[in-house]
Amino acid sequence: MSSITLNEVTKSYGSVQVIQKFSSVFCDREFVTLLGPSGCGKTTMLRMIAGFEKPSSGEILIDDAVVSGRGQFVPPNRRNIGMVFQSYAVWPHMDVFDNVAYPLKIQGLSRGEIKKRVFDILEAVHLTQYVKRLPNELSGGQQQRVALGRALVCSPRVLLLDEPLSNLDAKLRESMRFEIKDMQRRFGITVVYVTHDQTEAMAMSDRVIVFNKGAVQQMDTPTNIYRRPANQFVADFVGKINFIRGVASDGRIDFPGGQWMAYGGPRRGPVAVAVRPEDMLMRRDRGVLKGTLAKAYYLGDANDCRVRIGAADVRVIAAGRTYGQIPEGEELWLDFDEYLVFEDDGADQTQILS
Repeated sequence: MSSITLNEVTKSYGSVQVIQKFSSVFCDREFVTLLGPSGCGKTTMLRMIAGFEKPSSGEILIDDAVVSGRGQFVPPNRRNIGMVFQSYAVWPHMDVFDNVAYPLKIQGLSRGEIKKRVFDILEAVHLTQYVKRLPNELSGGQQQRVALGRALVCSPRVLLLDEPLSNLDAKLRESMRFEIKDMQRRFGITVVYVTHDQTEAMAMSDRVIVFNKGAVQQMDTPTNIYRRPANQFVADFVGKINFIRGVASDGRIDFPGGQWMAYGGPRRGPVAVAVRPEDMLMRRDRGVLKGTLAKAYYLGDANDCRVRIGAADVRVIAAGRTYGQIPEGEELWLDFDEYLVFEDDGADQTQILS
């Protein structure tokens, strides 16, 4: 299949820079997700790879061929890429077969070859029984499978997906995540996936690139993004997290209200101790910090709690079976041994990784 190389790519609209200088290589058969809030630049990056936008500077290569930059620009229809959009973009007047077959007809393939390729793809996306149905006779998930089939039927070098699951309900999004990952493995294709949904990024990706304000905050595996975030923005955007603010000095961190914890790290001055809610344990005997159980919400598989420490609430997520073991209003201790300590000087946490 194919790799994608981005060398010092930027994008500006007039005086507004929406993509700051970015370089990376997306390897053959890798599933890379561009993750970030709305307006962070991730879709612009995808559109530059597709050829719908030109970089303001830098170059983009698919395999070893320059498709943007060095005075060259290869239009989208000559890049041999497949693309799936948020809105499905299926032809409403064409049945499933004709929607998937459309790019093959444009290429001028024979009827026999078109039929074979289309039915091979429809089998892969589980749509053979819907071959004669129009889009308005299909569910949202089925329409998205039609769009996937149409993108894959030409055996593209790269598959680009722009928020493809955002219009689906939660249960269908979950099942489609696994289907997309399974198809990527089956076809052995390089995928670049855009989403603001951290769960999608964690579940499907080999590598996640977190964007904010047009700058890359972190590029890493899903595990490292979650467990070792580069800064407070990444820690807060990916997953749930508590920031417990204090002041670090030699051997300790002091918190408002006279509480403190041992600390042997290098930071000094105002800090934020970052702890995932699932990494905290509520105990009646001694722990790290003392507080009061303010609220407990039973969610079936989880006990979602708010523990008041001074003037701040800390979120704790425990197993559902623990609900009611500690009554609301009772004092308790929070224990945790997995945490990160960030500087907390109020500066903008956005950074550029080149």
